[in-house]
Amino acid sequence: MPGSPPVLFVHGFTSSFDRGWRRTGWVDLVADAGRQVIGVDLLGHGDAPKPHDPAAYGDMGGRVLDVLPGEPVDAVGFSAGAGILLDLAVAHPGRFRRLALLGMGEGYFRTDPPEALAAALEGKGTVEHPLGQAFLRFATAPGQDPVALAAFLRRPVPPRSPEALAAVTMPVLVVLGERDGNGPAERLAAALPDATVRILRGVDHHATPMDFGCIDATLSFLDAL
Repeated sequence: MPGSPPVLFVHGFTSSFDRGWRRTGWVDLVADAGRQVIGVDLLGHGDAPKPHDPAAYGDMGGRVLDVLPGEPVDAVGFSAGAGILLDLAVAHPGRFRRLALLGMGEGYFRTDPPEALAAALEGKGTVEHPLGQAFLRFATAPGQDPVALAAFLRRPVPPRSPEALAAVTMPVLVVLGERDGNGPAERLAAALPDATVRILRGVDHHATPMDFGCIDATLSFLDAL
């Protein structure tokens, strides 16, 4: 749509801009609506550097800020990417016009590292939870660096409070699967001054970005249909 801002995409843990957004059709859909697309690979993922020291991941937002233009953008983040995007909006609200947070709810406030999964990525244990087992499969696939991904999980994340979200005054869409362990969405949505929630019936965490209801709700919210 002429005059509309670019759309930034921030992927989730073990993914990349190419795997999470280009191969799944999001990039083409947004481009077909006449919108410029901005992609970024988070540190430890895709084509980004992959340090093995958790301290190197202390400023996850810096790499995202580096790709932003001077004017505010619309932004879509999934899972860990949604959390990083929301942290950026707290610190730099003027850089965003609208935010779509996919696969993120109560999990935003849980900042302790998933140590069992991080240790399993280093070959030091196993994980029992199905979601953790799925992440382990994705993180050990060809082309991945499991030790770098373990460092990403152990990165220093400052405490996240509902009170800090008062700074995020732009419209926010929260899309969460009914079966997503990052839910529920109520406390996150209540803390955001202008939030709309879309719950996807019967959908789990990893299925969220491919769900037609998620895609339709997000593109409608961004005026990118």
